[in-house]
Amino acid sequence: MTAAEKRATLSLAAIYALRMLGLFMILPVLSLFTAQLEGSTPALIGLAMSIYGLPQVLLQIPFGLMSDRFGRKKVIIFGLLLFCLGSVVAAVSTSIYGVLVGRALQGAGAISSAIMALVADLTQEVHRTKAMATIGASIGASFGIGITAGPVIAEFGGVHSVFWLTAVLTCLAILTIIFVVPNPAQSKLHRDAEFVPSQMFDAIKDADLLRLNYGIFVLHMILMAIFVVVPSLMRHNGLTPGSDWQVYLPVFITSMAVAVPFIIIAEKKRRMKTVFLGAIIVLAIAELCLAQFHDNLYVIIGFLWLFFCGFNLLEATLPSLVSKTAPADLKGTAMGAYSSSQFMGLFIGGFLGGWFKGEFGETAVFVFCAVAAFSWFVVAFAMRPPRYWSNLLISLDNLAQHEAQAFMDELMKVSGVQEVRPHFKEAVAYLKVDNQQLDKALLQRIITEYTNSLR
Repeated sequence: MTAAEKRATLSLAAIYALRMLGLFMILPVLSLFTAQLEGSTPALIGLAMSIYGLPQVLLQIPFGLMSDRFGRKKVIIFGLLLFCLGSVVAAVSTSIYGVLVGRALQGAGAISSAIMALVADLTQEVHRTKAMATIGASIGASFGIGITAGPVIAEFGGVHSVFWLTAVLTCLAILTIIFVVPNPAQSKLHRDAEFVPSQMFDAIKDADLLRLNYGIFVLHMILMAIFVVVPSLMRHNGLTPGSDWQVYLPVFITSMAVAVPFIIIAEKKRRMKTVFLGAIIVLAIAELCLAQFHDNLYVIIGFLWLFFCGFNLLEATLPSLVSKTAPADLKGTAMGAYSSSQFMGLFIGGFLGGWFKGEFGETAVFVFCAVAAFSWFVVAFAMRPPRYWSNLLISLDNLAQHEAQAFMDELMKVSGVQEVRPHFKEAVAYLKVDNQQLDKALLQRIITEYTNSLR
């Protein structure tokens, strides 16, 4: 990467991380906080946790399209201002309805797709996957830090202070986008990073992509549902206020340490489907055990750890499966549908978790989650084993169409190149390659020869 690309990648990853940190910090404490507010019911508490997801589903794709028309930075700043406003509204609220409004406004700052499009504008095709991976890593780090730091901050300053800190972090993100993130020379369509409306039908008619969308929907539905009940259960079973981080920090770190070897096995040993199905079963077992045994603090912590072993593994492998399954030039649209399914799962999970808790008690929430996990297992069992192909992008700038077509023909002769999809109007070719078979030396030589011939 050039210095400008590194600056763009790291600054945009920081913006993403600052925004997500504010969301994750509130996750383990919001249900405890809203239970004390005027007008609270279990269903409204669950809705306060999850209503964030609904405007994300409704506005994420429109915001991405607006960024094409009005400029990436303008749309991102507008979204961050909405997010900041929502944080302030929630911070000053004394009723459950004020928190609902604030959380909905937070969700209205749906800038994920605009950020990804800006990353694509500011990086060369060859480095784009690396840039996206950096942002993905920042989200994972934000999750671990957020669920650990949130209870500590709430203990010292109250949950209102978490919302105020979120507003401050959002202001830092706005300053970063204005003064640190470079301005793109031009904005154009990037099919690997953006939702393309004309490709929507292609994305939703693929059975395996639909299975993966159902999977991320269920995974985040379960996550939000258990956070409606687990924090209060741990308090009722002896966890002292302010010590929540002593549970979440070791649970997250050790479960991640367990998940990493299985991620490596899934990718390197090409056992993705086996590991994937096993992780879903782990989720279901953890939920069934929590349904049966949730009257002892240490038992709850143990099965919460088991849940996060499966969750972290699935959270890491699902995007990889989408990338492997979608055609190279459909990846952005497929990821847009995947992301919308994720946020819809968050919305449904909090609402139903709160409703089940209010109507039938905590046990019913865990049974509901276990049934959802088993339904996912049934759906995923029919999934075809993934093709272990990676995505590559190659620029076709300065090539006439007949020259570019000849270039594509040469690329298809390279061992390990499985698919080439050129888009001449956008001056880019999307490739699928099998890295275990790829003749990298020959591929590089062909690219170098064509590059030199243009000078």
